[in-house]
Amino acid sequence: MAGSGMSPCAACKLLRRRCTRECVFAPYFPPDEPQKFASVHKVFGAANVSKMLQELPMDARGDAVSSMVYEAEARVRDPVYGCVGAISSLQQQVAHLQTQLAVANAEIVCMRMHNSDSNSDCGTSKHMQGPYQQGMSPPLQPQSPELHHYHRPTHYHRMDNMELAELLWT
Repeated sequence: MAGSGMSPCAACKLLRRRCTRECVFAPYFPPDEPQKFASVHKVFGAANVSKMLQELPMDARGDAVSSMVYEAEARVRDPVYGCVGAISSLQQQVAHLQTQLAVANAEIVCMRMHNSDSNSDCGTSKHMQGPYQQGMSPPLQPQSPELHHYHRPTHYHRMDNMELAELLWT
């Protein structure tokens, strides 16, 4: 506060006004963080922020200011979507990473199943018919709980990534 020998808060400094002891902005916009209030002021306006803070109980004001700062900074970066754009982007990243994880898990399951099939004599037994007698691996059968719903026989080497992801996520 200016009266006590301290510099004015970031809000009063930006608004070029005298900072008083009753300044509603001073506890939340310190003088060493001017960009914080600048973005809030640009998006919401000082009068609206002041009105919102005065209508809130003292214990809720800090959280309200944090929310306004986050939304204002997101709005400055992305004027159309604001923080919704950031949330959407993060959700897309999570979905992409979940797909990658499902593909990796499906590949591990298939490799384990393929290895267990190649360690046994099932590929060379006389009761096999058709192309499997000529050295081609038999179709993988669902053995793990993740694969029981997947009934279409397929060859390990012919399965693409989307099929692998589908194994674990459907």
